[in-house]
Amino acid sequence: MARIFKWLMWLATGAVVLVVAAIVLVWYFASRSLPDYDGTYTVSGITAPVEIVRDNADVPHIFGQTDEDVFFALGYAHAQDRLWQMTMLRRTVQGRLSELFGERTVRIDNLMRRLDLYGLAVTSVKAQDAPTTAALTAYAAGVNAWLGEINKGSRGRGAPEMWIFNAPIAPWQPADSIAILKLLALQLSGQANDEVLRARTSLIVPAERLADILPDDPTDGIAALPDYSALVGDVPKYAANTRGPDDPLSPVMGHGLAGASNAWAAGISRSATGSTLLASDPHLQLTAPTVWYLARLQLASGDVIGGTIPGLPVILSGRSADLGWGITTAYVDDQDVHIEQINPDNPNQYRTPDGWTDFRARDSIVTIKDSPAITLKLKWTDNGPVLPGDVFDLGTVTPPGHVTSLSWTALTGDDPSLSAAMAMMKSRTIEQAIAAAAPYVAPAQNLTLADRTDVAMKTIGAIPRRDPNHQSKGRLPSYGYLPENRWQGIMPYADNPEFVAPEGGIVGNTNNKTVNRPFPNHVSYNWGDTQRVQRWRRLMQSREVHTRDSFIEAQLDTVSFTARSLLPLVGADLWFTGDAAEDGTPERRRQIALTLLANWNGEMNEHLPEPLIYAAWMRSLQDRLIRDELGPLATEFTHIDPVFIERVFRDVDGASVWCDVIQSAPVETCTDIARQSLDDALTWIGENWGKNLETLRWGDAHQAAHDHPTLGTVPILQWFVNIRQSTSGGDNTLMRGQTSGTGPDPFLNVHAAGYRGVYDFADPDSSVFVTATGQSGHFLSRYYDNLGELWRRGEYIPMSLDPDLARAAALGTMRLEPETGSKSP
Repeated sequence: MARIFKWLMWLATGAVVLVVAAIVLVWYFASRSLPDYDGTYTVSGITAPVEIVRDNADVPHIFGQTDEDVFFALGYAHAQDRLWQMTMLRRTVQGRLSELFGERTVRIDNLMRRLDLYGLAVTSVKAQDAPTTAALTAYAAGVNAWLGEINKGSRGRGAPEMWIFNAPIAPWQPADSIAILKLLALQLSGQANDEVLRARTSLIVPAERLADILPDDPTDGIAALPDYSALVGDVPKYAANTRGPDDPLSPVMGHGLAGASNAWAAGISRSATGSTLLASDPHLQLTAPTVWYLARLQLASGDVIGGTIPGLPVILSGRSADLGWGITTAYVDDQDVHIEQINPDNPNQYRTPDGWTDFRARDSIVTIKDSPAITLKLKWTDNGPVLPGDVFDLGTVTPPGHVTSLSWTALTGDDPSLSAAMAMMKSRTIEQAIAAAAPYVAPAQNLTLADRTDVAMKTIGAIPRRDPNHQSKGRLPSYGYLPENRWQGIMPYADNPEFVAPEGGIVGNTNNKTVNRPFPNHVSYNWGDTQRVQRWRRLMQSREVHTRDSFIEAQLDTVSFTARSLLPLVGADLWFTGDAAEDGTPERRRQIALTLLANWNGEMNEHLPEPLIYAAWMRSLQDRLIRDELGPLATEFTHIDPVFIERVFRDVDGASVWCDVIQSAPVETCTDIARQSLDDALTWIGENWGKNLETLRWGDAHQAAHDHPTLGTVPILQWFVNIRQSTSGGDNTLMRGQTSGTGPDPFLNVHAAGYRGVYDFADPDSSVFVTATGQSGHFLSRYYDNLGELWRRGEYIPMSLDPDLARAAALGTMRLEPETGSKSP
C-alpha cells in the first residue's frame, strides 16, 4: 500500500511538473514576440534617423525628418503592436480566412470574394495622389521591416496567435491599406440589411403597420411603403433566414449594429475658454484588442495626434495644432439591392433595360484548412456583384428564376478615399479640410471640424443619384432591369449636407437625421439615432458656454432620454395602483419594480437595479407586441425601437392595434400587455439574476465584451485574451453601450466608443484621449488592457504635441537608423 501511495505521489508530482513545464514553455514562446521599445535598429527604407518615443501609456510619438520616414515608422510601430490584427484584417478582406479556420469561415470568404474589395483596392492604388502613394509605400516598407526583424531575431513569429494558426505572412503592400478602408466601409454599412428586413416585414403586415414597426425618423412624419409583393412577385410570406449565427470574424454587422458615433463642436461664442472645443467618440464592435491605436506623427504640414487603425497610415480622428476632426457614420443610403432576372433559356444571362446580356464572370478558388478547396463562380451585373442568398438574408426575398446584386458606392476600383483622408489630416483650417475631403467615396461619414476660430460639419462620401420615379425610393429590393431603379451616377459633393459657422455656435451629430429633404435628395430614410440627439441637445443648450470638462461630461452621460420618455407612457395605468400584495407574490414583485422605476431618473448606471428592470421590461414588451403578427420573424427585431413603442402607446394612426393578440379571443389593451410584459421581465430577471430586485446591478448584465475574435471562445485561453468589464450606459445613451440583443446574455455591451477624444484649442495640450483596451495586441503585454480600466471609469490620458513632454515620461525610445546607402522607398 505504501509503495502504491509512493508511486501515486510520484505520478501526481510528475503531472504537476509537466503542466508547469508546458505553461512555462508556452509563456516562453509567446513572450518572444513581445517587442522591445528601446534600442537602435538599422533598417532599409528611410533617409535619416527616426525616433519612436513611447510615452507612459505606450503611445508612440514619431519624429522624423520627412513624412515618408514618419509613415515608415508608423508602419513599424503598428506591426510591432498589432501584427495579428493587421494580418486578420487583410485576410478577411482578401477572403482567405478559411486557410486558417477551415469550414467555419467559408461563408465569410464567399462573400468577400464576391464583393472583390481587395481587387478593387489593388486597382485603386493608381487613383491615389503622389503624397499618399509615397506614404503608402513607406508605410508598407515599415511593416515589412518589422517582419524582417521577426525573421532575423527569432521574435516568436511576431504574435502569440501565429503559434496556433501557423501561416506565412506575405509582405505588406499599399493595396492592403486601401483594402482595410474598404473593409471598414462594409462594417459600417447596414442599408442592404435594412432593405431586406423591410421587405420581409412588408410581406406579413400591411403598409400602415409597417410604418409602425419600421418607422421613419418622426421629425419627418411616417411614410407608408408599397407592399414588397406588389413590386417583386412570387416570394414566400415568410422564409427562415439561412445566414446562421454571426461569427466573431464576420465583417457584416447585424441589424442595429452597423455603425454609430458621436461628435460635436462649440465655436468661440459658446466656449468659456476663448477658443473652440471638439469631442469625438466613434463607435465600433468591441474587440480585444480594440481596433483603435493611438499615435502622434511629426509631419511637414504640422504634427497630428489621435486615433489610427493599424493597417492605415492616417489619423482618422484627432487633432493638429490648428484643427480637430471627428467622424460619425452618416447613414447615407449608399446601398441598393437589385433583383436580377435570369434568362430561362440561358442561365449565364440576366435581363437589362436593353434585353438579355451575359453576366461578367470568373472563377475563384477558396483554400480550406483540412477540407478540399472549392471553386466559386463569381458573377457581376451592371448593378454590381451577384451575392449568395445567405448574405443579408437575400434568399428570403428572392423569387425563383432570379438572383440578387448589390449596388454600393464602395465598389469602385478608382477610389481616392485614402488620399482625401490624408489631405484632410494635413489641413490647417475648416475650409481646407472640407475641400480636401471632396474626392472621398466610402464609408460615408459626417466630418465634424473645429479650427481655432470656428466649427463645422460636412457629410463626406458618395451619395447615389436616384431616379425620382424609383419604385421603392431605395427602401426595398427592386428589379434591376427597370431603368428607374438603377443609379444615375453620384450627387455633387456641394449638395452633401454642410453646416459651417452655425448661428447657434454648436454643431454635432449622434447619427441623427441631418437634413429634411424630399427624395431623391433625402440622403437617407434610415438614420441611426432618434434618441441620443434629444439628450445631446438638452446638454448643449443647458449651458450658455462650454468647457473641455462639460464636453467630457456630455461624452460620458448615461441618462436615457428613451427611458424617461417611455416609462411614464407605458406604465401610465400601472403606477401606484392595486391592493397591497403579499411578499413573494408576482404582484408584490411588480409593485416593488414599479416603485423603483417611479423614483428613477433614467440614469443607466452600472450599480443600479432600475436599468436592468427597465431594459428587460421594454425588451419583453416589444416581443409581446410583435410576436403574434410577425411570428418567427420577430426574432429579427433584436433591439427595441422606441419610436415604435411610442406610436403604439399613443395610438398614432391606430398603432395601438399591436396590443391586441390576434390569436386570442379577448381584446387585450395596451395596459394588459404592459403588465404582462413586466411580469415576463421580472420572471426572466429572477431566473437569471436573482429575485431580490433592490440588489440587482445593471453592470452585471451590461458587461463590455472585449472578446478576442479568434481566441475568444477557446477554453482556458479565453480567460487570458478576453476583457470583460461592468459598464454603464445603454442602447440610447450618449455614452452608448449597444447591447447584443440576442442569446442568453442579451444585454452584453458589444458595440461602443472604442476611442474618445476631447480637444480644447485654447489649450491644445490639455486635450485628452483614451481607447477601450490598450495599445498592444499581445495578451502577455501590460499594455494589452492598460487603458481599459480608464475607459470603463470614464477617464482619459493627456496626449500633447510638445516633444519634451512625450520624452519626459517615456517608457522607451526606439531609434531607427538608415542602412548605408538606403533610400526612401
